[in-house]
Amino acid sequence: MSDRPVFVIGCPRSGTTMLQLMLSSHPRLAVAPETRFVLPAYYRRRVFGDLRAASRRRSLAEWIAGDRSTKFRELKIEKADFVRQAVEGPGSLGSVIGTAFRMYADRFDKPRWGDKRPSYIKHTDLLLRLFPDAQFIHLIRDGRDCVASLKEMPWYTSDSFHAVATWAEAMDAGERLRRTLPEDTYFELRYEDLTDDPETELKKLCVFLEEDFSPAMVSPREAASVTVPAHKVWHSNTHGEVTRSRVGSWANRLDSWEISLCEQIFGDRLEANGYELSGAPRAAKEHVTACQKTMARRRTSRLRKGFRDRLNRMREPSPVAALLTSGQRVLAGVPQQRNESPEPAEHG
Repeated sequence: MSDRPVFVIGCPRSGTTMLQLMLSSHPRLAVAPETRFVLPAYYRRRVFGDLRAASRRRSLAEWIAGDRSTKFRELKIEKADFVRQAVEGPGSLGSVIGTAFRMYADRFDKPRWGDKRPSYIKHTDLLLRLFPDAQFIHLIRDGRDCVASLKEMPWYTSDSFHAVATWAEAMDAGERLRRTLPEDTYFELRYEDLTDDPETELKKLCVFLEEDFSPAMVSPREAASVTVPAHKVWHSNTHGEVTRSRVGSWANRLDSWEISLCEQIFGDRLEANGYELSGAPRAAKEHVTACQKTMARRRTSRLRKGFRDRLNRMREPSPVAALLTSGQRVLAGVPQQRNESPEPAEHG
C-alpha cells in the first residue's frame, strides 16, 4: 500500500477544502488543515543551519510549533511530543516538517498524510525537493466562479485584477505540471465534474492514489467537523452535502465589465479546460491594461523569488528531502528494510 504524501492544489476558492474533506473521509488518508509553515520553513532553512545536528532540529521544530506566524495549533498535536519526535528523526528539512503531518495522521490512526493549500500549485518544485515521492491533485474550477468567490472573501483584500491573475497563474502552472510531471505524480479533475458525479470522479482519483475507493468519501460532512477550523466561516458549505448550487453563479455575482475582462484575459484557458464563453463584449482597454500590468508585476516578483532560491540552493546548509516514507528512503538510496530499527538522533 502507498504511503506517499498528497497535496491538494489549485486556485483559491476552487473547492479544494471540499476535496480535502473527501480525501480525509478515506480510511487511510488524513489531509491536514492549512498550517502555513511548510514554505516559510523552506525559505528560512539557512537560519536553522545543519539539521543533521539534533540541536538544530530542535530549533526548527520549536519554531514550527511555537511561532505566531504558523498554524501548527490547527493540527492539534502536542508541541513537546512533536519536538521530541523531530529531534529523534532523520536529519533533513523535509523530515522535520513531515513529522508534524505524520503525527497528524497518527491522530486518526491513518497511514498517509496530506496537505491542502491552493497556492502550492506555484511551488510544486519546492514541495518535491522536500517530499520527492509526493502526489499532487489539481482541482480546476471555472475561473469566473473563482474570481467571483475571491471577491466575497473577508480575507481577500486585493482587487479584481489580482483575482483574474490568480486564476490565470494557477492554470498556467497546472499546464506546466501536466507536461513535466509523471502520470503517477500529477492528477487533474474539475470541480464541476466532482460535484456532478462525486463517486465516478473519486474512483478515478483513488486509482491515481493507489487506494481502494471508499463510499464515505462521497459525503464528507463528518470530516468537516474535525478538519475545518470553526473560525473559517467561509467554509460553512462544507458542513453540508456536496452541491452544485454555486456552479456557474458567476453570471450573477460578477459585474459585466469583470465578465468581459475574465473572458478576454483567460478565455483561451477557459475553453482549454472545457468551459464555454458567454460571448461578452470585449473588455475596456483601461481594464485590460490594468490587469496586464498587475500580471507583469506578479510575474516579476515570482522570478525574483525564484532567483534568490536558486542562489540559496547553492549554499544548502543540510539535506532537504524527507526520509520518512518508503519511497523517500528508496529515492535517497536507503532502501527500507523489514523490521528496520528507528532512525538515530544524529545523522552524518
